[in-house]
Amino acid sequence: MTKDNTLPIGVFDSGMGGLTVLAALKRALPQEDFLYLGDTARLPYGTKSPKTVRRYAAQATQLLVDQGIKSLVIACNTASAYALQHLEQVFAPLPVYGVVEAGAQAAVTAAGSSGIWVVATESTIASGAYQGALTSLAPRLAVYGRAAPLWVTLAEQGGQTSEFEGAVLRHALGGFEASGANTLLLGCTHFPVFRDALAALLPSKTVIVDSAQTTALAVAQGLISARLNRAHGAGRVTYFATDGETRFRRVGGYFLGAAIDQVTLVDL
Repeated sequence: MTKDNTLPIGVFDSGMGGLTVLAALKRALPQEDFLYLGDTARLPYGTKSPKTVRRYAAQATQLLVDQGIKSLVIACNTASAYALQHLEQVFAPLPVYGVVEAGAQAAVTAAGSSGIWVVATESTIASGAYQGALTSLAPRLAVYGRAAPLWVTLAEQGGQTSEFEGAVLRHALGGFEASGANTLLLGCTHFPVFRDALAALLPSKTVIVDSAQTTALAVAQGLISARLNRAHGAGRVTYFATDGETRFRRVGGYFLGAAIDQVTLVDL
């Protein structure tokens, strides 16, 4: 891989949830260019088998590599859990960053000696990726995993609330207070959009953690270490989606917190 610091950073997710990570990356690295790919035709990854997730992730990465990138951010917890090592091997020496380790580190720091409640997709919970990452950092820490597949569906509605949203959110939190945990780790990049609603449902002392900011910091440090960072310039973002570019612009702005003007439709 040529060390060209003018190249963009590649970011991909199964859909639009990874835009929460992109927003953090843009804040941390305003001088950098980004290519963002949302595999909207095949979401969610959270219900797919590990083999399928690895195949989808490799196809998404190949498209970004073909465009020319200097590093890759897997802005999807399921793909980070199942495909990180695979992508590191296949696309070496391209630097690859996932969101699981970053989220685990932030949660352990916040939790102290209390427990951590992880809410994620079925595949991420089944993989044990967060449970393993958390206990490796804090072996005595109590970790509770809860799959919440309907949260992804709710998030993809783009802020259109429904009368059963509260019930769906509360279902994955059942037992939280009794567990003694004081930290809620959002183990899916779609879930930060529920932060305010979750804060209203949980005890006031609860710390809600997502991996976006910590991931952005890790990427920034990695670029500096590899001498791939851009010192100057005003970064821009190019967006790709595998389906529904009109909807991507509309709903994607909800996740990104900013308008998305143009999306290019691609086929993996």
